Formats: sequence, C-alpha cells, structure tokens
Amino acid sequence: MDQRLIFLTIVGMMAVTYGPRFIPALALSSRNLPPVLVRWLGYVPTAVLSAMLFPSLVIRHGSIDLSFSNIFLWAAFPTLAVMIFTRSFFGTVAVGMASVAAARYFF
Repeated sequence: MDQRLIFLTIVGMMAVTYGPRFIPALALSSRNLPPVLVRWLGYVPTAVLSAMLFPSLVIRHGSIDLSFSNIFLWAAFPTLAVMIFTRSFFGTVAVGMASVAAARYFF
C-alpha cells in the first residue's frame, strides 16, 4: 500500500474516533447541566460496559450457557461481589483473573 494512503487512513480513523468525543465535550463545556442529568450521565459508562460484557459471560458457541462448565459466568460472581463491596478497580480485576485461573486449574 502507498504510504500516503496508510497515513490518510490513520488520520481518518483518528477523526472518526475523536470527533464524537470532542464535539459534545466542546458544546457542553461552557454550560451548567442539571444535577439529574449529570448523575444520569455518570451511569452511562457502567451501562455500556455491562452491555458489552454480559453476552460474553452467558453465550458460548452461539447459545446461552448457564451451566457449571461456563467458568467465566461463575467467575463473575466473586468478581461482582468484590466490586460492590470494595469499589477497587485493581481488586476487582485481580479477583476476576484469579477466579478464572482457579476455575481453569481445578475444573
């Protein structure tokens, strides 16, 4: 491929990725938003991450798998408990990784 085409592709991908984040931030930076809206927007990252994560926990090989052999689903329970009680990102990630590793080792 031509180097110029590669460069323009990277610049285009940067614009498409950065634009939807920058434009609303620029438009809303000088405004005071209602507290209800600010609180609601605080839940958006959690909702998006949950929506992306949930299918990978319950769907295996194209169908819903809630069986004991689905180690990722069962590892999610102690991970969720650590997240709720400690609010520690590092602790949550560590428990999630340890749970999956233990499940793979023992089962």
